[in-house]
Amino acid sequence: MRRPSSAIAFACVLTAAPTHAALAQRRPARAPQPAAAATPAFDSTFFRAHLWRSIGPFRGGRVVAVAGVRGQPHVFYFGATGGAVWKTTDAGLNWTPIADSALGAGSIGAIEVAESDPNVVYAGTGESPIRGNVSPGDGVYRSTDAGRTWAHVGLRSAGQIGAIRIHPHNPDLVYVAVLGHAFGPNPDRGVYRSSDGGRTWQRILFRSDSAGAVDLAMDPANPRILYAAFWQAVRRPWELVSGGAGSGLWKSTDGGDTWTDITRSPGLPRGIIGKVGVTVSPADHDRVWAIVEADSGGVFRSDDAGATWTRLNEDRRLRQRAWYYSHIMADPKDRETVYVLNTGFYRSVDGGRTYDTIPTPHGDNHALWIDPNDPRRMINGNDGGANVSWNGGQSWTGQDNQPTAQFYHVTATTDFPYQ
Repeated sequence: MRRPSSAIAFACVLTAAPTHAALAQRRPARAPQPAAAATPAFDSTFFRAHLWRSIGPFRGGRVVAVAGVRGQPHVFYFGATGGAVWKTTDAGLNWTPIADSALGAGSIGAIEVAESDPNVVYAGTGESPIRGNVSPGDGVYRSTDAGRTWAHVGLRSAGQIGAIRIHPHNPDLVYVAVLGHAFGPNPDRGVYRSSDGGRTWQRILFRSDSAGAVDLAMDPANPRILYAAFWQAVRRPWELVSGGAGSGLWKSTDGGDTWTDITRSPGLPRGIIGKVGVTVSPADHDRVWAIVEADSGGVFRSDDAGATWTRLNEDRRLRQRAWYYSHIMADPKDRETVYVLNTGFYRSVDGGRTYDTIPTPHGDNHALWIDPNDPRRMINGNDGGANVSWNGGQSWTGQDNQPTAQFYHVTATTDFPYQ
């Protein structure tokens, strides 16, 4: 049984209507009428018994946040950019909206499940790929019962949230990458930390009111080691400006108390830096990958925990439309395997030098979660929804069970009545 969601788009199909000219030919001539009486007051009670229902098209929309649950192979979550939070307990065969009544924003930028307590789930609102039709968020929400109920836990002025990372042994210790408002300066940007499950927050890294945090990577072997990617960007009605002095890559070795700017470490690009994505290999915590938007950008790798870097690949397939993508994810078991998400879904098995394409049900890939125990089990988020794979991407579940499609424009014709 498919459940309707209050945070999804709805369409109404109108049958073709005769033209204004045709209607005029049918109408008999009428004598002038006296002035109409005043319109009676609108009775809103007439509509109170009516409920919205989706009449199509029944298909998935853009997803930039996905998560699975370690040790629960059939459970996954995704956050849609226009459809809030959804959950499956049967590995993607059926999806259920689980937060519509609790959330104040329908756009989800990040979602994360605590490894030490899978009942704890954090959702950050506001998508970070800031399209012209971007929807803002209203902060962070937390569930302590696996998504049945949610509570708002702060950062209401965050705007867009790029990533959430939870300490692997403490579900109350959480880090949030706040990109900020898409259309102008925002003093609330930066990396935030909470040690009490979101009751209070401390901003631990700030660059400027024009540059926000867009990605976070936590070393699985030592969660006190963090990497934070910053992006200076602004969206205007006629343009997107990406890059500036606030963009770059930072590292902490003490859980975020202090940070070191590693943007200009040997091997990384010089000049203007744009959007950055970063990931740490769980199989070798000294191995770090970054995908960097720059004139001499591409995929970079460090084998000494960020001290020095080597550019391994500058293929435009991996870094086109960097503001919309720039996502990179390390395999949890194999130090040589890394994934890059762009219009295509790409995998390298030689340390990041060359890439093969993995077919997905829809293009424009934005999110990936890989099971730390079994890398063949994964969930991918793209512009058509979320898809689950049990065989490393050889096959995927479908997207026709996710009514989260977005409508960017509604246009009326000049017909009478309009169509």
